[in-house]
Order: sequence, then structure tokens, then C-alpha cells
Amino acid sequence: MNVSHTDAAAGAAAPGGRGGRATRVGVLVTALLTACIAFQLNASMLSPALKSIEDSLGATSAEIGLTQTGFFTSAALFSLFLPRLGDLVGRRKVLVGMLALMAVGCVVAALATSVPMLFVGRVIQGASGPTVPLCLIMLRQEVTEPKRYGTLLGVITAVNGGIAGVDSLAGGYLADNHGFQSVFWAMGVVALIATVMVAVMTPETKVPEAHRMDWPGVALLVVSVGAMLVALNEAGKLGAADWPMAGILVAVAVVAFALFWRTEDRSRHPLVSTHHLKQRGTWATLLTTVLTMTGVFAVMNGLIPAFAQDGEAGLGMTAEQSAWWTLTPYALAGLAMGPVAGRLAATYGYRRVLRIGLIGSVASVVLMIVTIPAHSRVMLLVTSILVGITYAGVANIVLNGLGIVLSPKDNPGFLPGLNAGAFNLGAGLSFAALYAVRTATTPADATSAEGYVAGMIAGVAILAAAFGTSFLVPKPVEAEAHDD
Repeated sequence: MNVSHTDAAAGAAAPGGRGGRATRVGVLVTALLTACIAFQLNASMLSPALKSIEDSLGATSAEIGLTQTGFFTSAALFSLFLPRLGDLVGRRKVLVGMLALMAVGCVVAALATSVPMLFVGRVIQGASGPTVPLCLIMLRQEVTEPKRYGTLLGVITAVNGGIAGVDSLAGGYLADNHGFQSVFWAMGVVALIATVMVAVMTPETKVPEAHRMDWPGVALLVVSVGAMLVALNEAGKLGAADWPMAGILVAVAVVAFALFWRTEDRSRHPLVSTHHLKQRGTWATLLTTVLTMTGVFAVMNGLIPAFAQDGEAGLGMTAEQSAWWTLTPYALAGLAMGPVAGRLAATYGYRRVLRIGLIGSVASVVLMIVTIPAHSRVMLLVTSILVGITYAGVANIVLNGLGIVLSPKDNPGFLPGLNAGAFNLGAGLSFAALYAVRTATTPADATSAEGYVAGMIAGVAILAAAFGTSFLVPKPVEAEAHDD
């Protein structure tokens, strides 16, 4: 399985006929799926253990929250350039390195005796940020038939929305019974298994006639996106935010991006050619991703769980009950729908299926808004499942796929990397924007859910904007099945 080949030869028939090729693809998908599961555990398994970490290290919730921010910021920044590095030096090599660093980060975090040490471990874990897009690129080199690729894309990407809620439940169990360190050790074991599987079960691929890496461009883009992410995180603190600092960071982000654009125009081997950035396939996809994430992410990962746990304006659930009624069914629905959505996108069109997912997401959140005054657990469950189907199982899957199928052949890693950054940017912006609306509209009456409703209405408006920008995304002709 370790035979090296270039993208140009990736679609060649495997020796041994269709049976041999099917076996090879099955082995590849198994390895890639394990890698994606390892990354998802790093992203979600720790959530129930945050209180345990806080108590064990004698830290504040804000300090522990900063370590989480460090992980997601690191993941976003590494996503900007590692897929392109994989184009040049070999994708398997880069993915193995990312997974190995993930395992090292898990060990550092498991041995942490202070918040700074935990922060370092989480940042190292963040090097695995582009695991999913890199896996999808590797899959694309082996599976060229549109419908089959769409189905397998859905299988792999669906894990990115949560492993059917098992990740959070396992994290809670380990933290309660064996301490927070056991969560990191479990993550590390899975990361090590994934490292070995990718190393021995996947072929090496890279772009033919690869050129040098544009490290000056990488540095400027990382500074630009990193400054913007930190600014958004600061803005999310609202009344406690250091607004002058946030403004300075935004200015740094803008200046760094302007310098990045200038550098790419002059570079002989740019990280991203500016003519690619100007194409609708790039900016329209990235804009739609950012708007979609901004409109829905904080609704399902912030507002709804908070409403479920609110003892006065909401349902008064415990954190565990809230997860069972909202996040777990949401993740299960997305996991089940993912492969179906990928198949439908390749069959009936990525853009058409994306719009169906966006319309469904809008309708689902509107149903949440309408039924919130009833304080019904059943309706909260139903609407969480609907958002899981329409967003996590359809829109999220197709947006990830568009980053792969619309990326130019001469630089296949650049758009998936930027799209991964767009997902993280949208997530940060979602909490900053929707929580700002909630805070501004929360009345003095603690029993009123008006603030939650207003935040979700803002999310619906942003999702509607994402639906509008989706019409600007070009049709990925080669990635869709066609009748003869």
C-alpha cells in the first residue's frame, strides 16, 4: 500500500481488477476514517472534562477556556498551509506527521501540572487541524467516480460533526472516574493507532513537478487569520472585552492580508495565486462557509444548550441531560445523513443539495424559535435532530466537499485549507455576533427567553445570506455524475 504515485496517475486501475481496487479503497477509507476520528476526539471529547481540569489544576474557567481557544486557533492556522505542503512533499508524509504531533500533544496535556503546560499541549494537538480536508484530498486521488466519492466523502466528513455523541459521553465518563488525564491518554492511544494505520495503509500522493513552499506567504497569511481569530475571541467577551486591543488586531489582520496579496503577486511559487483568489470558486465558497457557520454554530453549540440548562428562562436541565436532548441527537442525525448527502450531491448537484440543506437549516431554526415559548423537551429534541440532518448532515458535508472539488488541479491543497480556516473563522464570529445580540436583547425579567430568541433570529438572517451567496458558487462539473 506504500507505493508512491502522483495525482496524474491516481485514477489508474489497480492490478487485480475491480475486486483488488475495492479492497484497496476499503483499506484507505478505514485508515482515513480512523485519522478523522482521532482528530474529532481532540476537538470534542474534552468538553465534559473541562470542569474536572479546572478543579484539578486550580484554574479559573476563563483560563481553561483559553486552552480550548488555543487548540482551535492552532487548528485553523495549521489548516491554512499544511494541505499545500502535502501537495509538495507528499500527503501521507504530512498527515503522519500531523497525527504524530497530535499524539505528542496528548502526552504533554496528560502530564500537565499547570495551565501553561496544558495550553502548550493543546496547541501542539492543534497541528492536526487540517486532518479532514487532507483525508478528503487523499480520497479524491484514489476514487474518481463522482457518486462513489460523494458517498465516501459523506462518511468521512460526517465524523467531523461528532462521533454520534459517544465522544462527549466517553469524555465525561473518563473524567468522572479516572481524572481528566485519562481523557488525554485515550486521545493519545487513538492518535497513535491512526498514525500507524495511515503510515502503512495509504499510498503516497503529491502534485507532479512540485515547486518550493512559499513560506513568506504562509507567515503573512497565518498572522492575518490568527489576528482576526484572536480579535473575534476577544469580541466574544462582550462587556469584558478589551475593545481597543480587538481593534488593533483587526487592523493587523487587514495589513497582513494586504501584504500577503502583494507577496503572492510577486512570488514565483505562491502559496495561493491571486488569480485563484479572484475566482468565484474560491471567494464565493469561502464566503458561504463563513456565513453558514456564523448563522448556525453558536445556535447549536451555545444558545440551545444554554436555554436547555437555564433554570428560569429555559428548561432547567443538567449539563448531561442537555447533551442527551440536544447535542447527542444532533450528532447522530448528522452522522446518519452524511453519506446520503454526499451521494445526493454527486448525483443531483453540489449546489442544489447545499441550498436544500441551507433552506432546511433556516426552517429548523425558525421552528426552534416558534416552539421555545412552549418549553417542550420533545420539540427541542425534534428541532435538534432537524438541524443535525440539514446542517451537520447536509450543508456541512457539501461545503467540505466543495472545498475539494472546486480546488484547482495545479494547487489542490489551497482551497481545502482556506475552507477549513473559514469554518473556524465562522465559528468564532458566530459566538461573537449571536451572543452579542442575545446580551443586547436580554430583558431584566430573568424568566424571559427573549434574548435566546433574538440570537436565533440573527442566526436565521445570516443563514439566509449564506443561501444567497450559494448561488454565486460555480458548478463543479467534473465532480458530478452525468447521464450519457
